[in-house]
Amino acid sequence: MGNGFQFIDIIIFAMIAAYLVFRLRNVLGKRDDNENGFQDLFNQDPSNDDNVVHLKDPNHDTPDDAVMDDDADDLDATDPLSIGLRQIKDADPGFHPGQFADGANMAFEMILNAYTDGDTAVLKNLLNGDVFGNFNKAIIDREQAGETLEDTLVDIKSNTVVEAYMQGTQAFVTVKFVTEQVNATRAESGDVVDGDPNKIITVTDFWTFARDTKSRDPNWKLVATRSLD
Repeated sequence: MGNGFQFIDIIIFAMIAAYLVFRLRNVLGKRDDNENGFQDLFNQDPSNDDNVVHLKDPNHDTPDDAVMDDDADDLDATDPLSIGLRQIKDADPGFHPGQFADGANMAFEMILNAYTDGDTAVLKNLLNGDVFGNFNKAIIDREQAGETLEDTLVDIKSNTVVEAYMQGTQAFVTVKFVTEQVNATRAESGDVVDGDPNKIITVTDFWTFARDTKSRDPNWKLVATRSLD
């Protein structure tokens, strides 16, 4: 009898997982072999700030950013953000800002968890090559140092699309995430060498996703990340 209930639980969890994957594919595109991770460990070259992950900043606030409507058809035609979303919508009729924001939330959590776990196979599905290279190097450095990352996403307080534009056939959308996290790095001995495993911090990140609207590949890739410093 007990085994029967366990089997039912497995089916239920499998159905939930399948639904989440289906939602992410519908909004951000199908996964082929490319995803991304994150944190403030990645700036290997301080002179090169492109595609570098800066994800910790509990001490900075920003003014309210523009909030997206659910559909680009309802946006203010005089606002730069609205104009960019309209251009993307024209290039890709299947693009819906509200749905994209929902999918970005899911991608953020998947990427964070994959980076924490050192799961590069998952990270490749949502990252472009340059960003993946930075994340992958940070994972390798962490493993060689014998360090373990503990990064818990407590809550996504808000996510707001703050920039959208076209460059040729490439669509770019930047999302501002305000999250609560618990971050700590432990040495091989178990001692905490960075962060605080008992403290919840507020983190503000800006992630930019891009996609070629002329491509048959529906995937959006994470192409840049930054945080308030």
